[in-house]
Amino acid sequence: MIHWEDVPVYLHRQPVDFRKSINGLTQVVEKAMGHSAMEPALFVFGCRGRDKVKVLYWDRTGFCLWYKRLEKDRFAWPKTTQDAVMRLSVEQMEWLFRGFDILRMKPHAALKFDVM
Repeated sequence: MIHWEDVPVYLHRQPVDFRKSINGLTQVVEKAMGHSAMEPALFVFGCRGRDKVKVLYWDRTGFCLWYKRLEKDRFAWPKTTQDAVMRLSVEQMEWLFRGFDILRMKPHAALKFDVM
C-alpha cells in the first residue's frame, strides 16, 4: 500500500510537449530530471498553456499516467529558474492543482514536544 504523504513529488518546471505519453515522459524523467522513472515518486509535468498537468508514477507492475485539464483558468506554475526540477510535498502538489501559488504559501512549522 502506498502512503502518498511520504512520496516525494518532483515538478518539472519547463513545459513539456503534451503529445508525450508514458514512454516520452519517462525519457524526460531520466534524462532531464536525473531520476529513475521507477523510483517511488510522483513526476509532475505542465504544458505551455498552463491549463493541463500530467503526473507519472511507477506502481510496482507498470506505469500510471494521470491527466488533468482545466476548463477555465490556469495553474499557477512555478517560474523556471536555474533549477529545472522542484521538489514538492504531496500537500504542495494538491495546492498547485487547486490553483494556489505554491511559492508564496508556506505552512506553519511542525512542532514536537517532549512530555516531562
